[in-house]
Amino acid sequence: MKLPSLGEIEAASEIVYKSIQASPQISWPILNERAGTELWIKHENHNPTGSFKVRGGLIYVERLRERLPDCPGICCATRGNHGQSVAFAARQHGLSTTIVVPEGNSSIKNQAMRALGAELLVYGRDFDAALEYCQDIATRRGLYFVPSIDTGLIPGVATYALEFFRSVPQLDRIYVPIGLGSGICGVIAAKHALGLTTEIVGVVASNANTYQLSFAAGRAVPTNSADTIADGLAVRKPSLEALKLMEAELTTIIAVDEEEILQAIRYYFLDTHNVAEGAGAAALAAALKDETKPGQRLGVVLSGSNIDCELFCSALL
Repeated sequence: MKLPSLGEIEAASEIVYKSIQASPQISWPILNERAGTELWIKHENHNPTGSFKVRGGLIYVERLRERLPDCPGICCATRGNHGQSVAFAARQHGLSTTIVVPEGNSSIKNQAMRALGAELLVYGRDFDAALEYCQDIATRRGLYFVPSIDTGLIPGVATYALEFFRSVPQLDRIYVPIGLGSGICGVIAAKHALGLTTEIVGVVASNANTYQLSFAAGRAVPTNSADTIADGLAVRKPSLEALKLMEAELTTIIAVDEEEILQAIRYYFLDTHNVAEGAGAAALAAALKDETKPGQRLGVVLSGSNIDCELFCSALL
């Protein structure tokens, strides 16, 4: 995967900031006490779609429109945040959007995608099954398929990391959740563009740990299931391009279990009054779990806030 240059990320920022504002990074005293060190939270939950993904969608669809002005429509597969980002950007360009989600997908994410004008199709037991069906739909309907990870998304996604690194200099380590991989690839891109030495730690759910297994093995290791409350992390097959980049740039990938994720959701609300979805809370769970951090300045990516009411209430109990 070709990483964007600093100039390309800054050019993407100009497009992104036409539609959204830079998100804040805040160090919360009570969270710092829990962690026993200085934490800085990157609040991507404050974006219009409640997720970092909107940044990639905005730049991708903008460039798509430039290349294919007569594009008949676009489609994607998603657990919700990628779909919202694509629908949000497509609506600004007058494009129709068809989105495929798996059975049992988050009801609030489904509602949000429909509210953005997307046609929503439900297929398969998980994201990977929905993805295969979506690619078939794209072929049959003549739609442009927008993948969840692609070099065209990375300059937009990297804008959040560029903001973070420039606003909080000298981060020793940054914890980043890994779904299919666009978020962490954006962090890697911004780190390289700025010439930093910050250590990047990937985070997966224990029940959806294909990237941790693949990273350790040095090859793609698919899993049979990805059953986790962190739906944004629920993938069974890694992106080979993203995996190759992670193998070259990451020191480790940490897995957090379901209770640790629930606890992190609870801490975000109690300590900062912010709402985090499972994937959004995973990086905090890893930072609190990691025992190698005393005395360091740590970055934590709160990647999204789109959580169903029932799950959120259970996390607070």
